[in-house]
Parts: sequence; structure tokens; C-alpha cells
Amino acid sequence: MATARDLMTSPAEFLQESDSLTVAAQALKTSNVGSMPVKDDNGKVVGVVTDRDIVVKSVAEGANPDDARVADVASSTVVTVSADDDAQAVMQALSDNQVRRLPVLDGEELVGVISQADVARELSAEQTGDVVRAISQG
Repeated sequence: MATARDLMTSPAEFLQESDSLTVAAQALKTSNVGSMPVKDDNGKVVGVVTDRDIVVKSVAEGANPDDARVADVASSTVVTVSADDDAQAVMQALSDNQVRRLPVLDGEELVGVISQADVARELSAEQTGDVVRAISQG
């Protein structure tokens, strides 16, 4: 069976906690994604920031995106999978946590990200449908 390493997009793009929200928004735009993992100064994945986080938690509150930092708006709850987890564990993590993207770790090193699109490309239509349905139920 396929593993997370087989499903993931690599290398993983990420943001630093200290990056400004302007830098974050530009990175999301350049990578054409809606979220990115966030690393601390030690290289550990400590959060996830979404385009919605930037808008709702900062810009809509009147914050200057050049002054506000990723750490100010990123979620601190991070659901990850191991690079060696099988596809079933990946699908379960996506479904159980109702998330559309999962950072993939090899030990504590960020090595990739798995999105719904990655699942759709690599797994059967039935498996993909089950995951999308579970994610969307919330």
C-alpha cells in the first residue's frame, strides 16, 4: 500500500513564525495554496497558517500586515502524519480532523505536505470520495 511519502508533495513550502503576514500572503499566492506549515527558529513545525487566518484574525481587525507576524494568527494545533504512515492512516487523519492538508514529518523534519488533491491523484475515486465526504461533514 502507498505511504505518505508516496502521496506527498515535496519539498514542503513553509513559513517562519517571525515572517510578516505580507510575506505569508505572498508565499501562499506564489505557491498557489491556501495554507502552509509554520516552523519555529529550531525548525520544528509548530502551527499552520491559512489565508483565512491572515484575513479574519488580522486584516479584518485592522492590523498592518507588514507589522503582524505569522505567530500572531497561526493555529497552534497541528495534525501531522509520518512519512512512513500508510495511505489508510493518511485518509483517517484527514477525515478525523476534517483538514484538507497534512504536513508530513520524517522524525521532526518537515519533508512534504499531503493535500486532498494528492489523495485524488494517487488513490481510487471511492477512497477520495470517502475522504472528501468526511472532511466536508463539519
